[in-house]
Amino acid sequence: MRDGKVYDATDAVGADPKAWPPTGMIQLIADYESLRPKLEQALKGEGRPVDSVALEAPLVWPHKLLAYPVNYLAHGHEMNSKNRANINGFFLKSNSSISGPRDPIVLPDVPSREIHHECELGLIIGKRGRHIALADALDHVFGYCCLIDCTVRGQEERVMRKSYDTFTPIGPAIVTKDEVGDASNLGMKLWVNDQLKQDANTRDLLVDIPNMIALAASVLTLEPGDIIATGTPAGVGPIRAGDTVKIEIERVGRMEIPVVQGEGGSNLAIKKEQAQ
Repeated sequence: MRDGKVYDATDAVGADPKAWPPTGMIQLIADYESLRPKLEQALKGEGRPVDSVALEAPLVWPHKLLAYPVNYLAHGHEMNSKNRANINGFFLKSNSSISGPRDPIVLPDVPSREIHHECELGLIIGKRGRHIALADALDHVFGYCCLIDCTVRGQEERVMRKSYDTFTPIGPAIVTKDEVGDASNLGMKLWVNDQLKQDANTRDLLVDIPNMIALAASVLTLEPGDIIATGTPAGVGPIRAGDTVKIEIERVGRMEIPVVQGEGGSNLAIKKEQAQ
């Protein structure tokens, strides 16, 4: 993507759009340096306006989708939570919750619960690593994207409440780190129906990007294409069918996503257990 146009690099990088599992983007990320000349060559082709194409999630089959909870102090205060990313570390979301920058957020049938938006910077890992030194952490970054972490409020495990299909919209593209520059000072905003709900800056992260990478790699091996949801600032709130959610992150991009009501997802088994 360049200057409002998208260019087809499928043949240039030897990708198969019909391959299963869909790991083509992961392979591209892993081989990015060797493929970069071919990507530059693809930019000499005929581009199409980005508004004329159906943008899908730029990465749909990561090895891991990690997330840091309560990574902005003000968000901890608004939730009256004692949890902190620098105390509790990270958790995992289901990869199947990933959806694209124009796909609707589909709400489960849980009418007694609030479902909240969370505005986050998505971090894409570019190089495999374990026990990564803090000074080397940014060498393992491939790029960034906008990310919305949707959450059903309740008492079930966090992973369950955040793992519904379509609960992790990402996009509109992966912007490589050289294009973004210093990610420690990025403005980020989220609107619901044109009303500004979240307005913050990554400089206020409790656990910054290098420390998030080093902390995660102290536990597990990070792989190319892994996604880290870096945490939400204050201002979270409910979304409902018919809403439109917009997220914008400085030098990363903007997504505008409709919210629709789905069927199912009422967790009847849990309700039955609680009733007993």
